[in-house]
Amino acid sequence: MATVEQVRAAALRLPRTEEHLVRDRVKFRVGRIVYLALSRDEQTLGFAFPREERAALLAAEPDRYLPPEPADERYNWLRLRLAAVDGAELAEIIEDAWRMVVPKKVAAAVGLPPGPDLAELREAARVFAGYGPDRGWARWAAETAPAADLADPEHRAALHRWLNAWGCRIRYPRPGEPDLLADGLAAWWSRHGAGLPDPAGDTLAGLTDRQIEALAAAYGELHALPVGPTRTLGPTAAAKALYALRPAAVMPWDAAIAKRLHGSRDTAAFARHLRCGRAWARAVLAESGLPEAELPAALGRPGVPLAKVLDDHLYVSITAAG
Repeated sequence: MATVEQVRAAALRLPRTEEHLVRDRVKFRVGRIVYLALSRDEQTLGFAFPREERAALLAAEPDRYLPPEPADERYNWLRLRLAAVDGAELAEIIEDAWRMVVPKKVAAAVGLPPGPDLAELREAARVFAGYGPDRGWARWAAETAPAADLADPEHRAALHRWLNAWGCRIRYPRPGEPDLLADGLAAWWSRHGAGLPDPAGDTLAGLTDRQIEALAAAYGELHALPVGPTRTLGPTAAAKALYALRPAAVMPWDAAIAKRLHGSRDTAAFARHLRCGRAWARAVLAESGLPEAELPAALGRPGVPLAKVLDDHLYVSITAAG
């Protein structure tokens, strides 16, 4: 259970935050923009949150979150039951809310790496579009429609082909040899498939902390999956596989991106990467004022999720830049 003292401590450590008492309510703001507001009974906390993602989060965790008061529904706002989170979870929620209201240079000094703004995403989309159509993705999507299910051997084979199309170079078994990747994916799916985000509705911006931890655990096991006598699937292929399975919810990485942003490619680093993606997605949604389904097209990347637009930016600005 989080406390008012923890709210105050988490907020006031963030640059430019000021505490004010307004009509018997404690509020925290940057300049004139309020990003946190305690209820009068101090049982709930209102916080900045993209309104486009509000319905999904309320549906996913109704025990934690409450809709805004009617007067606040038009704003980027949500409410949290303090009794439903611990101090660490509270600190992440507060920092994400703060990032929505401060300049990018200010956010860069705290916690997660700073994310791109709309202009940077638009430029990365222009560059990435020059690489031509992604025929490998089109084939994967067609072979696994309407949603990937790794209990199906054909879908496991399709994932193997798609990973190799992206340069993962996972050897295909010779006749009579066991298919280590296919067998490993089937077992992994039986343990983690049901716990992955809903492919029909969950997005990167709307991921809950629990979903991020579940994805990180799934990544850690997938990373270590044997694909040969002396080789495992590895961190890049594991991240790409999770993206293939849940493209709206997972921002993947490669070795260069992981090293630059996190200095590691372990489970904790992948969880941090998803938290980065979530904060960045929420920030650009708030900047644009558009629904998440419309933003990629507005940036020049129609037909792809926002998670992929953010990954495109990282690829162009880090991997391709060398």
